[in-house]
Amino acid sequence: MTATRRPVVALATGDPNGIGPEIAVKAAVTLAAGNGPVPLIVGDPAVLRPWLDRLAAGLAVVETDGTRISPTPAIHVFPIEALPRHARRPGTVCAEAGTATVAYIEAGLRLCHDGRAQALVGCPHSETAINAAGIPFSGYPSLLARLTGRPEDRVFLMLIGDRLRIIHATLHERLQDALARLSPALVEATALAADAALRRLGIARPRLGVFGINPHAGEGGLFGDDDQRITEPAVRRLLAGGLRVEGPLGADLMLGRTDIDAFVAMYHDQGHIPIKLLAGRTAVALTVGADTLFASTGHGSAHDIAGRGIAEPDAVLRALALMQNLTAPAAQQAAS
Repeated sequence: MTATRRPVVALATGDPNGIGPEIAVKAAVTLAAGNGPVPLIVGDPAVLRPWLDRLAAGLAVVETDGTRISPTPAIHVFPIEALPRHARRPGTVCAEAGTATVAYIEAGLRLCHDGRAQALVGCPHSETAINAAGIPFSGYPSLLARLTGRPEDRVFLMLIGDRLRIIHATLHERLQDALARLSPALVEATALAADAALRRLGIARPRLGVFGINPHAGEGGLFGDDDQRITEPAVRRLLAGGLRVEGPLGADLMLGRTDIDAFVAMYHDQGHIPIKLLAGRTAVALTVGADTLFASTGHGSAHDIAGRGIAEPDAVLRALALMQNLTAPAAQQAAS
């Protein structure tokens, strides 16, 4: 049992040689006064210590297994010694850091599974480092799917930023492979996951917009029959199932709509470009379809500025706030 009614959110530090440890501590310091959830930082004590000494002066640093949370302002750390001493090199992409990144996520999932945390937030990762460690990885959603025993094609990424929410049917893969993998069933599953997520966010009757695959959604077959074969049948099935769905329409046209609660993108850039154009580094990446409430930052690990003390924790704070909203009784009631 914790000694606080504030939700505890495990905060995995991401790539330990990137900006993750810095922004995790900055976020925890910001929330230490008692507003928002309680971040339980999951990471290497030796990596976190310089940032704690530098940023958390005057605050108690409590190492805990998550069973007790201090009711007084403090920084809570769940220690995981996963990064070898020789690999502690801020700004360096290496396999050891990739292994450590996954170890932090696994520990955070255990905390959630055991009830010691109500949700999990991941700081930025390096796909290059994780794959260098021999761990197949194309982003947090696919990793969470494997770690929680869910099919990878049923766990999706929803980017949230500015006024937009965009879920992706496919994500980090060669565009040719992504297009070949699209099917009516995959588009339908993506939209259903988005609808469920929006209801949990408190939107009682979500309205979804489905992007076309080709320009102008194929213009009635003038630009290929992909939308006639894939997105149009998916939308018909969704409408028959009672969802409020529009499309497919060209993404350039549909993005101008302000009455759509979330958009369904067919591939990575179709969804990432508008979010990053409008929200920049403040975007939040919500994993949808996994058993565990999970979000991460919408930006990368920024190895070029790691260790310099200039990284901003805005996206981490937004992710933590989102997790608090999703664990609130009102949000859970809306989801039922």
